[in-house]
Amino acid sequence: MTPLRKQMIHELELQRKSPGTVKIYVAAVADLARHFGRSPDQIPIEQVRDYFHHVIAVRKLAFSTCNQKLAGIRFFYQQVLGRADFNLRVAAKRTGRLPEPISREEVARLLAAAKCPKHHALLATAYGAGLRLSELVHLRPDDIHSERMLIRVNLGKGHKDRYTLLSKRLLEELRAYWHHDHPGAWLFANQARSGPMPVGTAQHIYYGAKKRAGIKHGHGIHTLRHSFASHLLEAGIDLPTLNGCWGTRT
Repeated sequence: MTPLRKQMIHELELQRKSPGTVKIYVAAVADLARHFGRSPDQIPIEQVRDYFHHVIAVRKLAFSTCNQKLAGIRFFYQQVLGRADFNLRVAAKRTGRLPEPISREEVARLLAAAKCPKHHALLATAYGAGLRLSELVHLRPDDIHSERMLIRVNLGKGHKDRYTLLSKRLLEELRAYWHHDHPGAWLFANQARSGPMPVGTAQHIYYGAKKRAGIKHGHGIHTLRHSFASHLLEAGIDLPTLNGCWGTRT
């Protein structure tokens, strides 16, 4: 690990950034350095602008990816190098792509296509609790409050805790999964049971079930979160209640 990388990680951790944010920010600066073939502290701001022109016009990276890269590089220049004059702004348009919730019948087909009880419980929890992917894989058994019929979401988006609904059907699903797999510290652990399931694994599980179920639309496991909100609204749940479960931003 280079001294600059170590310094950046130290500063990110000092500011209580999540492990996911640390990884994304460090990767953004590393990509910048690779692009020019030299240490990032030797790259002037003018060339950083050229780099963003390249990732937007040539590599055609998504709006969200460019934003993450800019946030990481801005943090490096301002917080690590002390360059208060780094004020680069890169205009980017959102795709305008709307969420594509799937129907209740499609949710049932998706769950039926799960390969094992763990996969079934993972997808059922993503849908039944309306969780973001990172929230889903970081659930612990202690977060399931069966006596209150709530699920505690720790450090969700914006580092905020919240509670979301725990339906009777989902509770039964999780109890069946518990008796079958006996998960340890993490409700959905990685293969070695040494940490949470990688987000890529959870996404792969969703895409596999989706393909077997013959579902053609939807943009990834986040589709289940949108479906949760859509189906609650259709059932007459009021917006204040939904927003409390949803956690404001998508």
